[in-house]
Amino acid sequence: MRVLVGRLAQSILLLWIVATLTFVLLRAAPGDPAALLIAPSASAADVARARAELGLNRPLPVQYARWGGALLEGKLGDSFVTREPVSVVLERALPVSLGLGLSSLLLTFLLGILVGTVQAAQRGGPVDTTLTVLSTAVYAAPSYWLSLALVALFTYGAARWGFPPALRLPAFGMRDPAGGVSGWRALPDLLRHAILPVCTLTAIGAAGIARYSRTLVSDVTGLAFVQTARAKGVSRSTLYLHHVLRNALAPLVVLFALALPGVLAGSVFVETVFAWPGMGRLLVNSILARDYPVVMGATVLYAALVIFANLAGDLALPALDPRRRS
Repeated sequence: MRVLVGRLAQSILLLWIVATLTFVLLRAAPGDPAALLIAPSASAADVARARAELGLNRPLPVQYARWGGALLEGKLGDSFVTREPVSVVLERALPVSLGLGLSSLLLTFLLGILVGTVQAAQRGGPVDTTLTVLSTAVYAAPSYWLSLALVALFTYGAARWGFPPALRLPAFGMRDPAGGVSGWRALPDLLRHAILPVCTLTAIGAAGIARYSRTLVSDVTGLAFVQTARAKGVSRSTLYLHHVLRNALAPLVVLFALALPGVLAGSVFVETVFAWPGMGRLLVNSILARDYPVVMGATVLYAALVIFANLAGDLALPALDPRRRS
Protein backbone atom coordinates (compact mmCIF):
# COMPACT_ATOMS: atom_id res chain seq x y z
CA MET A 1 0.00 0.00 0.00
CA ARG A 2 2.88 2.34 0.81
CA VAL A 3 4.41 1.67 -2.60
CA LEU A 4 1.09 2.41 -4.32
CA VAL A 5 0.67 5.71 -2.47
CA GLY A 6 4.25 6.69 -3.29
CA ARG A 7 3.87 5.92 -6.98
CA LEU A 8 0.56 7.79 -7.07
CA ALA A 9 2.17 10.85 -5.46
CA GLN A 10 5.02 10.73 -7.97
CA SER A 11 2.53 10.54 -10.83
CA ILE A 12 0.58 13.56 -9.57
CA LEU A 13 3.82 15.55 -9.14
CA LEU A 14 4.94 14.64 -12.66
CA LEU A 15 1.56 15.67 -14.05
CA TRP A 16 1.86 19.06 -12.36
CA ILE A 17 5.39 19.55 -13.71
CA VAL A 18 4.23 18.80 -17.26
CA ALA A 19 1.31 21.21 -16.91
CA THR A 20 3.59 23.94 -15.54
CA LEU A 21 6.12 23.57 -18.36
CA THR A 22 3.32 23.67 -20.92
CA PHE A 23 1.91 26.80 -19.32
CA VAL A 24 5.27 28.60 -19.48
CA LEU A 25 6.16 27.47 -23.01
CA LEU A 26 2.71 28.36 -24.33
CA ARG A 27 3.00 31.91 -22.99
CA ALA A 28 6.53 32.21 -24.40
CA ALA A 29 5.41 31.23 -27.91
CA PRO A 30 4.94 34.10 -30.39
CA GLY A 31 1.44 35.37 -31.04
CA ASP A 32 -1.10 37.34 -29.03
CA PRO A 33 -4.52 35.66 -28.53
CA ALA A 34 -6.19 39.06 -28.13
CA ALA A 35 -4.83 40.31 -31.46
CA LEU A 36 -6.14 37.19 -33.21
CA LEU A 37 -9.67 37.62 -31.83
CA ILE A 38 -10.27 41.20 -32.91
CA ALA A 39 -10.37 42.87 -36.31
CA PRO A 40 -7.04 43.70 -37.97
CA SER A 41 -8.06 47.36 -38.05
CA ALA A 42 -8.56 47.53 -34.28
CA SER A 43 -6.64 50.11 -32.31
CA ALA A 44 -4.09 49.49 -29.58
CA ALA A 45 -6.74 50.39 -27.01
CA ASP A 46 -9.01 47.66 -28.38
CA VAL A 47 -6.18 45.12 -28.09
CA ALA A 48 -5.49 46.21 -24.51
CA ARG A 49 -9.18 45.93 -23.67
CA ALA A 50 -9.33 42.41 -25.14
CA ARG A 51 -6.23 41.38 -23.19
CA ALA A 52 -7.84 42.64 -20.00
CA GLU A 53 -11.02 40.68 -20.71
CA LEU A 54 -8.99 37.51 -21.22
CA GLY A 55 -6.88 38.11 -18.13
CA LEU A 56 -3.67 38.35 -20.14
CA ASN A 57 -2.72 41.78 -18.79
CA ARG A 58 -1.81 40.35 -15.41
CA PRO A 59 1.74 39.23 -14.58
CA LEU A 60 2.62 35.66 -15.54
CA PRO A 61 2.87 34.38 -11.92
CA VAL A 62 -0.61 35.75 -11.24
CA GLN A 63 -2.00 34.05 -14.36
CA TYR A 64 -0.35 30.79 -13.30
CA ALA A 65 -1.72 31.03 -9.76
CA ARG A 66 -5.25 31.69 -11.05
CA TRP A 67 -5.06 28.80 -13.52
CA GLY A 68 -3.56 26.41 -10.95
CA GLY A 69 -6.15 27.31 -8.33
CA ALA A 70 -8.97 26.75 -10.81
CA LEU A 71 -7.44 23.40 -11.84
CA LEU A 72 -7.36 22.24 -8.22
CA GLU A 73 -11.08 23.03 -8.07
CA GLY A 74 -11.68 20.94 -11.21
CA LYS A 75 -12.15 23.94 -13.50
CA LEU A 76 -10.30 24.33 -16.81
CA GLY A 77 -11.49 27.83 -17.64
CA ASP A 78 -13.32 29.10 -20.73
CA SER A 79 -12.21 28.97 -24.35
CA PHE A 80 -10.91 32.26 -25.71
CA VAL A 81 -12.51 31.57 -29.10
CA THR A 82 -15.94 30.07 -28.37
CA ARG A 83 -16.34 31.38 -24.78
CA GLU A 84 -17.54 27.92 -23.79
CA PRO A 85 -16.18 26.05 -20.76
CA VAL A 86 -13.14 24.01 -21.77
CA SER A 87 -14.72 20.92 -20.22
CA VAL A 88 -17.64 21.24 -22.64
CA VAL A 89 -15.29 21.64 -25.60
CA LEU A 90 -13.29 18.57 -24.58
CA GLU A 91 -16.41 16.50 -23.90
CA ARG A 92 -17.62 17.22 -27.43
CA ALA A 93 -14.35 16.13 -29.05
CA LEU A 94 -13.37 13.28 -26.72
CA PRO A 95 -15.90 10.63 -27.90
CA VAL A 96 -14.76 11.10 -31.51
CA SER A 97 -11.12 10.40 -30.65
CA LEU A 98 -12.01 7.56 -28.30
CA GLY A 99 -14.09 5.79 -30.93
CA LEU A 100 -11.45 6.27 -33.61
CA GLY A 101 -8.50 5.48 -31.35
CA LEU A 102 -9.86 2.47 -29.46
CA SER A 103 -11.03 0.69 -32.60
CA SER A 104 -7.66 1.24 -34.29
CA LEU A 105 -5.76 0.26 -31.12
CA LEU A 106 -7.53 -3.09 -30.82
CA LEU A 107 -6.98 -3.83 -34.50
CA THR A 108 -3.36 -2.69 -34.14
CA PHE A 109 -2.54 -5.24 -31.47
CA LEU A 110 -4.49 -8.07 -33.05
CA LEU A 111 -2.85 -7.58 -36.44
CA GLY A 112 0.57 -6.67 -35.05
CA ILE A 113 0.84 -9.69 -32.74
CA LEU A 114 -0.39 -11.99 -35.51
CA VAL A 115 2.12 -10.66 -38.05
CA GLY A 116 4.96 -10.67 -35.50
CA THR A 117 4.21 -14.25 -34.49
CA VAL A 118 4.17 -15.38 -38.12
CA GLN A 119 7.49 -13.63 -38.69
CA ALA A 120 9.03 -15.31 -35.64
CA ALA A 121 7.72 -18.73 -36.73
CA GLN A 122 9.20 -18.19 -40.22
CA ARG A 123 12.32 -16.38 -39.04
CA GLY A 124 14.92 -16.00 -41.76
CA GLY A 125 12.62 -17.23 -44.51
CA PRO A 126 11.08 -15.35 -47.44
CA VAL A 127 7.83 -14.71 -45.53
CA ASP A 128 9.75 -13.11 -42.66
CA THR A 129 11.82 -11.00 -45.05
CA THR A 130 8.80 -9.80 -47.01
CA LEU A 131 6.80 -8.89 -43.90
CA THR A 132 9.83 -7.15 -42.38
CA VAL A 133 10.28 -4.95 -45.45
CA LEU A 134 6.57 -4.10 -45.61
CA SER A 135 6.24 -3.38 -41.87
CA THR A 136 9.36 -1.22 -41.87
CA ALA A 137 8.14 0.79 -44.86
CA VAL A 138 4.69 1.35 -43.35
CA TYR A 139 6.11 2.20 -39.92
CA ALA A 140 8.47 4.77 -41.44
CA ALA A 141 5.72 6.45 -43.49
CA PRO A 142 4.39 9.70 -41.99
CA SER A 143 0.76 9.40 -40.96
CA TYR A 144 -0.34 12.40 -43.03
CA TRP A 145 1.37 11.00 -46.13
CA LEU A 146 -0.26 7.60 -45.67
CA SER A 147 -3.63 9.29 -45.11
CA LEU A 148 -3.36 11.26 -48.35
CA ALA A 149 -2.16 8.15 -50.22
CA LEU A 150 -5.22 6.19 -49.09
CA VAL A 151 -7.50 9.07 -50.08
CA ALA A 152 -5.88 9.25 -53.52
CA LEU A 153 -6.24 5.50 -53.97
CA PHE A 154 -9.65 4.66 -52.53
CA THR A 155 -11.53 7.92 -53.11
CA TYR A 156 -10.30 9.78 -56.18
CA GLY A 157 -8.62 6.73 -57.72
CA ALA A 158 -11.73 4.61 -57.27
CA ALA A 159 -13.84 7.28 -58.95
CA ARG A 160 -11.39 7.60 -61.84
CA TRP A 161 -11.26 3.85 -62.37
CA GLY A 162 -15.05 3.63 -62.58
CA PHE A 163 -15.75 1.87 -59.29
CA PRO A 164 -19.42 1.96 -58.26
CA PRO A 165 -20.28 4.62 -55.65
CA ALA A 166 -20.76 1.97 -52.95
CA LEU A 167 -17.08 1.02 -53.24
CA ARG A 168 -15.73 4.58 -53.16
CA LEU A 169 -14.69 5.44 -49.63
CA PRO A 170 -15.44 8.97 -48.37
CA ALA A 171 -12.36 11.03 -47.61
CA PHE A 172 -13.49 13.76 -45.24
CA GLY A 173 -15.86 14.20 -42.32
CA MET A 174 -17.79 11.72 -40.20
CA ARG A 175 -20.99 11.54 -42.23
CA ASP A 176 -22.50 12.46 -45.56
CA PRO A 177 -23.88 16.03 -45.24
CA ALA A 178 -26.61 15.12 -47.73
CA GLY A 179 -27.57 11.92 -45.91
CA GLY A 180 -30.30 13.44 -43.78
CA VAL A 181 -30.42 10.53 -41.30
CA SER A 182 -29.60 10.37 -37.61
CA GLY A 183 -29.39 7.88 -34.78
CA TRP A 184 -28.72 4.23 -35.52
CA ARG A 185 -29.66 4.68 -39.18
CA ALA A 186 -26.56 6.85 -39.62
CA LEU A 187 -24.25 4.11 -38.31
CA PRO A 188 -23.48 2.52 -41.73
CA ASP A 189 -22.51 5.93 -43.12
CA LEU A 190 -20.33 6.61 -40.04
CA LEU A 191 -18.57 3.26 -40.46
CA ARG A 192 -17.84 4.00 -44.13
CA HIS A 193 -16.30 7.34 -43.18
CA ALA A 194 -14.23 5.63 -40.45
CA ILE A 195 -12.60 3.04 -42.74
CA LEU A 196 -9.76 5.22 -44.06
CA PRO A 197 -8.73 6.92 -40.78
CA VAL A 198 -8.94 3.63 -38.85
CA CYS A 199 -6.91 1.83 -41.51
CA THR A 200 -4.27 4.57 -41.41
CA LEU A 201 -3.84 4.40 -37.64
CA THR A 202 -4.00 0.59 -37.63
CA ALA A 203 -1.40 0.17 -40.38
CA ILE A 204 1.19 2.39 -38.70
CA GLY A 205 0.57 0.98 -35.23
CA ALA A 206 0.47 -2.66 -36.33
CA ALA A 207 3.79 -2.28 -38.15
CA GLY A 208 5.47 -1.18 -34.91
CA ILE A 209 3.78 -3.87 -32.80
CA ALA A 210 4.78 -6.52 -35.35
CA ARG A 211 8.44 -5.57 -35.08
CA TYR A 212 8.28 -5.73 -31.29
CA SER A 213 6.29 -8.97 -31.25
CA ARG A 214 8.69 -10.65 -33.67
CA THR A 215 11.65 -10.00 -31.38
CA LEU A 216 9.73 -10.94 -28.24
CA VAL A 217 8.30 -14.19 -29.64
CA SER A 218 11.69 -15.15 -31.08
CA ASP A 219 13.33 -14.68 -27.66
CA VAL A 220 10.68 -16.74 -25.88
CA THR A 221 10.85 -19.47 -28.54
CA GLY A 222 14.53 -19.96 -27.79
CA LEU A 223 13.99 -20.65 -24.09
CA ALA A 224 14.56 -24.12 -22.69
CA PHE A 225 10.97 -24.91 -21.71
CA VAL A 226 9.73 -24.13 -25.24
CA GLN A 227 12.41 -26.35 -26.75
CA THR A 228 11.41 -29.10 -24.33
CA ALA A 229 7.74 -28.80 -25.27
CA ARG A 230 8.69 -28.94 -28.94
CA ALA A 231 10.81 -32.06 -28.33
CA LYS A 232 7.83 -33.73 -26.67
CA GLY A 233 5.87 -33.38 -29.90
CA VAL A 234 3.56 -30.49 -28.93
CA SER A 235 1.76 -29.16 -31.98
CA ARG A 236 2.80 -25.78 -33.37
CA SER A 237 -0.53 -24.09 -32.55
CA THR A 238 -0.45 -25.34 -28.95
CA LEU A 239 3.21 -24.39 -28.63
CA TYR A 240 2.64 -20.77 -29.65
CA LEU A 241 -0.73 -20.25 -27.96
CA HIS A 242 -0.11 -21.94 -24.61
CA HIS A 243 3.64 -21.58 -24.17
CA VAL A 244 5.08 -18.74 -26.24
CA LEU A 245 2.33 -16.11 -26.28
CA ARG A 246 1.32 -16.76 -22.69
CA ASN A 247 4.86 -16.01 -21.51
CA ALA A 248 5.04 -12.99 -23.80
CA LEU A 249 1.81 -11.59 -22.34
CA ALA A 250 3.35 -9.40 -19.62
CA PRO A 251 5.51 -7.23 -21.94
CA LEU A 252 2.62 -6.95 -24.39
CA VAL A 253 0.27 -5.74 -21.65
CA VAL A 254 2.80 -3.09 -20.64
CA LEU A 255 3.10 -2.08 -24.29
CA PHE A 256 -0.69 -1.88 -24.53
CA ALA A 257 -0.77 0.40 -21.48
CA LEU A 258 1.90 2.62 -23.02
CA ALA A 259 -0.06 2.73 -26.28
CA LEU A 260 -3.32 3.79 -24.63
CA PRO A 261 -2.47 7.52 -24.60
CA GLY A 262 -1.95 7.24 -28.35
CA VAL A 263 -5.72 6.72 -28.59
CA LEU A 264 -5.96 10.49 -28.25
CA ALA A 265 -2.53 11.91 -28.97
CA GLY A 266 -1.70 9.71 -31.93
CA SER A 267 -4.58 10.85 -34.10
CA VAL A 268 -3.60 14.53 -34.45
CA PHE A 269 -2.54 14.39 -38.11
CA VAL A 270 -5.11 11.78 -39.09
CA GLU A 271 -8.02 13.76 -37.66
CA THR A 272 -6.71 16.90 -39.35
CA VAL A 273 -6.38 15.24 -42.77
CA PHE A 274 -9.77 13.48 -42.62
CA ALA A 275 -11.54 16.44 -40.93
CA TRP A 276 -12.73 14.48 -37.92
CA PRO A 277 -13.75 16.82 -35.05
CA GLY A 278 -11.78 14.97 -32.38
CA MET A 279 -9.14 15.89 -29.82
CA GLY A 280 -6.31 15.94 -32.34
CA ARG A 281 -7.95 18.42 -34.68
CA LEU A 282 -9.17 20.46 -31.71
CA LEU A 283 -5.62 20.72 -30.35
CA VAL A 284 -4.18 21.81 -33.71
CA ASN A 285 -6.86 24.47 -34.20
CA SER A 286 -6.48 25.70 -30.62
CA ILE A 287 -2.70 26.07 -30.99
CA LEU A 288 -3.14 28.05 -34.20
CA ALA A 289 -5.73 30.29 -32.52
CA ARG A 290 -3.61 30.65 -29.33
CA ASP A 291 -6.58 29.39 -27.34
CA TYR A 292 -4.58 28.90 -24.13
CA PRO A 293 -7.30 27.36 -21.92
CA VAL A 294 -8.21 24.67 -24.48
CA VAL A 295 -4.55 23.82 -25.15
CA MET A 296 -3.86 23.56 -21.42
CA GLY A 297 -6.96 21.42 -20.83
CA ALA A 298 -6.05 19.03 -23.64
CA THR A 299 -2.43 18.87 -22.43
CA VAL A 300 -3.46 18.00 -18.88
CA LEU A 301 -5.73 15.28 -20.26
CA TYR A 302 -2.98 13.87 -22.50
CA ALA A 303 -0.38 13.97 -19.74
CA ALA A 304 -2.72 12.29 -17.26
CA LEU A 305 -3.37 9.48 -19.73
CA VAL A 306 0.34 8.91 -20.37
CA ILE A 307 1.39 9.02 -16.70
CA PHE A 308 -1.40 6.90 -15.28
CA ALA A 309 -1.28 4.41 -18.14
CA ASN A 310 2.39 3.85 -17.29
CA LEU A 311 1.44 3.47 -13.63
CA ALA A 312 -1.30 0.96 -14.49
CA GLY A 313 1.12 -1.04 -16.62
CA ASP A 314 3.71 -1.19 -13.83
CA LEU A 315 1.09 -2.28 -11.29
CA ALA A 316 -0.27 -4.95 -13.65
CA LEU A 317 3.11 -6.62 -14.15
CA PRO A 318 3.22 -8.50 -10.80
CA ALA A 319 -0.27 -9.87 -11.42
CA LEU A 320 0.74 -11.20 -14.84
CA ASP A 321 4.28 -12.36 -14.06
CA PRO A 322 4.84 -14.05 -10.67
CA ARG A 323 8.60 -13.56 -11.07
CA ARG A 324 8.11 -9.83 -10.54
CA ARG A 325 6.31 -10.20 -7.22
CA SER A 326 8.16 -9.29 -4.07
